Amino acid sequence: MDQQKPPLLLILLLLLSIKTFSATPPRGVPVVVSPTPAPVSSPTTKNASSSPPLPPSSTPSTPSSALDPKQLRALQSLNIPTSKDPCTHPTSLLQKNNITQCDSSKPFSHLISLRLLNCSDDVALSFTALKSLSTLQSLQFVNCPIAPISFPAELTESLRSFTCIRSLRRLTGVWLSRLQNLTDLTVSNTQVNASGPFVILGNMKKIKSVTVSNANLTGFFPRHMNPNLTHIDFSGNKLRGRIPSTISRLENLLILNLSSNTLTGEIPDTIGDLISLKNLSLASNSLSGAVPDSFSAIPSLVHIDLSSNQLNGTIPRYFTAMKTLKHLNLANNNFRGVMPFNASFISRLDVFKVGGNDNLCYNKSILSSKMKLGISPCDKHGFPLSPPPAKDSSEDDSSDYDDDSSSDDTTRKDHHRGPNKYVLGVAIGLSSIVFLIIFLVLISKCCR
Repeated sequence: MDQQKPPLLLILLLLLSIKTFSATPPRGVPVVVSPTPAPVSSPTTKNASSSPPLPPSSTPSTPSSALDPKQLRALQSLNIPTSKDPCTHPTSLLQKNNITQCDSSKPFSHLISLRLLNCSDDVALSFTALKSLSTLQSLQFVNCPIAPISFPAELTESLRSFTCIRSLRRLTGVWLSRLQNLTDLTVSNTQVNASGPFVILGNMKKIKSVTVSNANLTGFFPRHMNPNLTHIDFSGNKLRGRIPSTISRLENLLILNLSSNTLTGEIPDTIGDLISLKNLSLASNSLSGAVPDSFSAIPSLVHIDLSSNQLNGTIPRYFTAMKTLKHLNLANNNFRGVMPFNASFISRLDVFKVGGNDNLCYNKSILSSKMKLGISPCDKHGFPLSPPPAKDSSEDDSSDYDDDSSSDDTTRKDHHRGPNKYVLGVAIGLSSIVFLIIFLVLISKCCR
């Protein structure tokens, strides 16, 4: 019996060493920790310390990754389906339609961004719940036609970005004006009851980007706006009056879209002071006068749309010197004279439109009629030729390339192809009278 003890002792030691080795993870392999890990012996802990560190979100006790319970209850009180932790699994919020973003506060994270998309009828805003969400810096409503309520002061101070697209019925300019710390405001396809953009933007000292489009907004374009603005979009509203000359103060402006309003008067010369401007759209208004020469001072214009106005005069030649220009739409105005562009300039543009200018024409010796510009070719005096008669599709198009002299020769031939109808009638009448006189003289001689 005594001789069997050493082998048994060796077997026991061997089993203990195997168990200890299996409990120690190999170097360089990440450790997956369960939410409630079992206690391990000190040798295992020592060996594991040499492995790569775990990310904070995978540690067993990570209250910093969990959303503040008050904010979680606030989301639930708004009838918004949430996961246990929207910060860890943001895409599970509201059936993957919403996006949440959290900060890294401890012991609990807080929401800093929330987007509500395609809201159900059960979603209802609550003042108390919104107060609990006062850490939000970005709040977006997309396709959420729910009734708005007054935001708590804590939330209005915290918000930096606010978006409302086809959402929040019955918005007013006063309601929006309370969001004084915004840098980015977007309201689109939502009715806004305000007497002008200044009611909304007058107290927003930090605003840099504003879009209030298709919102039935009335009033005038503001004379004074934040000079730090880089983006203005008031398209699809009912703004009236002139574009003020004080627009020149917006030196940082990159995008200006005032299309589809009822603006009148001339484009101010001071628009050339917008030296940072890249995208300009004044289409579908009632603007008149000539295109100001100051456009040539804007070095980086990429998009110009002046279509569907009452602009007149000749088209400036300086557009050809704008190396960055890719979109030029001058259609449906009252421009006249010879269009100053050649095929090389037109071909480098992505969009070029000049149709709908009845007194505008192109030089046929420079441009081909196959370019389908929507305007007539010029005669030798620089006036549009009358449109040619409709041809059968099988006819040769070579006649479209005749020069001006051949057109004039054809016109002269048409005029001299035969005698004038009036002259011909007089000649026939006189001949009849002479014939009658001769006939009567001959009869009188025969009767003698």
